[in-house]
Amino acid sequence: MRMSDVLRQLRQQQATAGARPRLLERFEAFLPVSDATPLLSLGEGFTPLVHARSLGRAIGCPQLHLKVEGQNPTGSFKDRGMVLTVARALEDGVRVLICASTGNTAASAAAYGAHAGMEVVVVLPRGQVAAGKLLQAQVAGARVVAVDGGFDAALATVRALIDDPDPRRPLTLVNSVNPLRIEGQKTAAFEVCEDLGGSPDYLAVPVGNAGNITAYWRGFNDYRSSGLVETVPVMLGFQAAGAAPLVDGSPVDEPRTVATAIRIGRPVSGESALRVRDESGGRIEAVTDEQILDAYRDLARYEGIFCEPASAASVAGVRKLAADGAIDPGATIVCVLTGHGLKDPDTARREQAVGTLDAEPTAAGVRQALGW
Repeated sequence: MRMSDVLRQLRQQQATAGARPRLLERFEAFLPVSDATPLLSLGEGFTPLVHARSLGRAIGCPQLHLKVEGQNPTGSFKDRGMVLTVARALEDGVRVLICASTGNTAASAAAYGAHAGMEVVVVLPRGQVAAGKLLQAQVAGARVVAVDGGFDAALATVRALIDDPDPRRPLTLVNSVNPLRIEGQKTAAFEVCEDLGGSPDYLAVPVGNAGNITAYWRGFNDYRSSGLVETVPVMLGFQAAGAAPLVDGSPVDEPRTVATAIRIGRPVSGESALRVRDESGGRIEAVTDEQILDAYRDLARYEGIFCEPASAASVAGVRKLAADGAIDPGATIVCVLTGHGLKDPDTARREQAVGTLDAEPTAAGVRQALGW
């Protein structure tokens, strides 16, 4: 398909009110799919880009935008890459999906595996997965195996199973080491460009296993190479302080705090993330748990957006750089919020600032409780 045809197709989709295309259809020209690839979909993609006017004013960045990936079907950005990975596995005749996970990958693999009629096995680090994520995987029928150690130990275990295959039970690894995951995740960059009418000046994202920053960079470059945008953004990645191997080189084996989801001892795509930083003229920096939680609370208070705590690292990082004068405050900045707040209800309960008021079941009782 020629790029002029791609542009025409995208514009027609925006202008018509017909059925919403599947993600694999919408960006077919940029994805490794063919006519034989099953068009799986749970409605992934098409997540909103919100102009965060109130929060932007509060941190001194009036053109702050939020890419709210928690509105994907299982509540995280993982669904973009998972739909492609599972569709291709189904095309190849594979019937079993396997992953290591601290939660979001497990939830996404379980949902798409169930939708495709496949068996799903999740290997996770014992006691290190938020309740909401574990429950999602279990209710979708995944077989969950807990192992001692951190995420790195779980991933090493899964890779050993892949490296010693059982011909009676072929497996597909659906972690971000599978290049199809990155290919699917890059579609979020396409949507950012379409919503803004071009690339942002900065794109900020939690680093985690470093696959997502790599995916966004690939997406922006794909659009620029195709002539759909003229520029690419400066890429900003943020990790939790004390567990920031791409910043200070110190791997952490045991996640201990609220930022668990971005505490990865040895990011799988770490080298790629550093290349993205260098090629874009960007930064990968650490933010503290306090800064992350401040951003987490402010996203809900100023914008009504309830995100997973780890997701707020992008906003925490932008706020830090803005305060230090390290970024242009008038620039167009997009912060990626990778997951929904209900992924981690325990943190939400701990951080809740407003309690419940008791009242008699009358108008006067409610007024009294409210102090009106």
